[in-house]
Amino acid sequence: GLSKSCSDAAVDLYKVFVEGDCVVTNARTAEMAKLTENASRDVGIAFANELSVICDTLDINVWELISIANRHPRVNILQPGPGVGGHCIAVDPWFIVSKSPDDANLIGMARKVNDSKPRWVINKVEAAIADYLKSTPSKAEADVTIALYGLSFKPDIDDLRESPACKIAVDLEGKFQGKLLCVEPHIDKLPSSLSSSELVEIGEGLAKAHIHLMLVAHTSFKDYLPSNGIVIDTTGIWMGNRLI
Repeated sequence: GLSKSCSDAAVDLYKVFVEGDCVVTNARTAEMAKLTENASRDVGIAFANELSVICDTLDINVWELISIANRHPRVNILQPGPGVGGHCIAVDPWFIVSKSPDDANLIGMARKVNDSKPRWVINKVEAAIADYLKSTPSKAEADVTIALYGLSFKPDIDDLRESPACKIAVDLEGKFQGKLLCVEPHIDKLPSSLSSSELVEIGEGLAKAHIHLMLVAHTSFKDYLPSNGIVIDTTGIWMGNRLI
């Protein structure tokens, strides 16, 4: 609180419905605690995302690697993905960086690592398109269909705010000449930024796509696996990139 009386009043209010501790501190520390929680997660995710890029270059399954490394009792590596989204983790670290630009080196670099991951994913898609066209010379890019699985910023929600999956979809729609099928079971219609893409059920995506791009590990996706085409898995739900 800004004063002791403010803090006491806040505690009295929150105690009406909070069963846990109400920790009292000054307003600056409380605000910084919120930013620190999200910045800490962002740094941890950045480590995992950077590790996934390294492992892709070295032909190592990053999810198997992380599961082995996490057997160490003092190691808890988070899961990599296509980037970081949402209205907290993708935003809050910048408040710390803006206040301490000369000192927040690790926090700022983590933001840059996570913000660069969607571009890396798009590069993987472009390489997959090139591989497909090389293997089927009778086809042109306009004949290629890509299915994107998941648009929300994290699994099992309908929130698209700051979603790296959405950014990837928008970027692809702007430059890709073929067809984009978006599989997002938690929304009824696509955002206006995806004007030429099509929202479809997972079965249609699996049946029609030449390239399958897994972006969000929704629980409902875990029972499915493409039986043909190029698979790019950014979440580990299908355990990495492979040609089936």
